[in-house]
Amino acid sequence: MARGMPRMDPRTMRKFQKQTKTEELKALEVRIKLPDRTLLFKTPAVTMTQLAGQETYVIMGTPEEVAEEEKEKSQGPVIPQGDIKLVAERAGVSEAEAREALIKSGGDIAEAIILLMG
Repeated sequence: MARGMPRMDPRTMRKFQKQTKTEELKALEVRIKLPDRTLLFKTPAVTMTQLAGQETYVIMGTPEEVAEEEKEKSQGPVIPQGDIKLVAERAGVSEAEAREALIKSGGDIAEAIILLMG
């Protein structure tokens, strides 16, 4: 046991466990908006624990960084940064051009590449 941690007797431990509720959530995606970027977790494992009226969420997965400009935030779809890079590389264009093509195509990568190369 770690230093400074009080020992719990079995009775207190059982009481604590009865007060704790844990639930696995079937999340399709989780977005975390930070001041400078947004993280998108696709099909994450999410666990919710409730104790003493407080809920704690644990998100497990690998996030993608979502590119967001002020114009896109208010008008267009959210486009993952990985999709922008892929389209830019495949079509041989800048990321800004790739982003525009993805917005026009509704996020469809193949269609965006065709728009840029056609």
